Amino acid sequence: MQFASRLELIETSAIRELFKLLGKPGIISFAGGFPDASLFDVQGISEASIRAMEQEPGAALQYGATEGYQPLREQISSFMRSKGVHGMAPEGLIVTTGSQQALDLIGKTLINPGDKVIVEGPTFLATIQCFRLYGAKLICAPIDGQGVQVDKLEQLIAEHKPKLVYLIPTFGNPSGTLLNLERRQRVLELAVKYNTVVVEDDPYGDLYFGNPPPPSLLALAAQLPASQREAALALLVYCGSLSKVLSPGLRVGWMAAPPELLAKATMCKQFSDAHTSTFAQATAAQYLKAGRMPATLAKVRSVYAERAAAMGAALQRELGEAIEFTQPQGGLFFWARLTGAGNKTRDAAEFAKRAIKQGVAFVPGAPFYAAGVDTSTLRLSFATADVTKIEEGMGRLGQAFFE
Repeated sequence: MQFASRLELIETSAIRELFKLLGKPGIISFAGGFPDASLFDVQGISEASIRAMEQEPGAALQYGATEGYQPLREQISSFMRSKGVHGMAPEGLIVTTGSQQALDLIGKTLINPGDKVIVEGPTFLATIQCFRLYGAKLICAPIDGQGVQVDKLEQLIAEHKPKLVYLIPTFGNPSGTLLNLERRQRVLELAVKYNTVVVEDDPYGDLYFGNPPPPSLLALAAQLPASQREAALALLVYCGSLSKVLSPGLRVGWMAAPPELLAKATMCKQFSDAHTSTFAQATAAQYLKAGRMPATLAKVRSVYAERAAAMGAALQRELGEAIEFTQPQGGLFFWARLTGAGNKTRDAAEFAKRAIKQGVAFVPGAPFYAAGVDTSTLRLSFATADVTKIEEGMGRLGQAFFE
């Protein structure tokens, strides 16, 4: 069978391959990027689905508009306003089958083979694969504990003149970093200065542990004076999702973008799935309308904050100077680097194999780099393990490291 040549540009996810090794009984996994299913608001989602069937069964079960179920677009618009994005009309966004479909639509509508695209190093693995599938040449902008280094980002933009820049400014996957307010403002300035599209992926922004994060790039742009606001908004694409805060199984995400891009993305979505599940959309609309989201977010923030604190303390205790990391202020992930202190290994892939033998799993960092791979890095998720499991798992990690 002769496959499309573009498939030669990508390979099977190294993380998916790792999951095949996790069938060992009793293994404690910090490898996944999933929210904790025990925290899902099952009652609220169930009630929302019942209301959807009772109030608009035809709309919930029939084909729908490719742009999305209008009551859901209205609820998402209201949700975005609560996060500082004022003036967003429901027509300013389309509903997607998870925010990952939004990334695919961006690839379909904007990327030609050979186009240069700047991503963070490291960044979301599925984005690397998606953009490469459309032939993008990916360039990595380095990050530190406060997100992308904007001075180096500007150098890369000036040198490569990319088709777009893709960022996860708020508790990124895998980095867990939070881009500070000053850098966010600089990113907007760079977008306008170099007339460069910036894609803001924001699936984790509501999962903060203390003070709320700085406003999203989209919210900051909407607050600019009229002349600057128009220029910035014409270059911003925002991808949002309910997967990490409500339920991945609903597969409800959205993309806010300039009208001409939304029109092209809607056309491409027609060819792929016609529309996101109307039943899922109607359920999500009823859930948001019921006003349960604030309580749900408060609960998950509290639980994840406790687990993140426990993991940070245990990592430091078990590995000491052999590991360095920035304590996350939100999201689902720790991003760490082996230092080689004490003449111990700096190879995260080799460490991962030893860890699995001790009954604990994490993801080596190498697959998250589109270029300039740092083999000493690793990602750990604290989302699906309670504090007791985290303590036990970190103990096993220490045994694996120092064996």
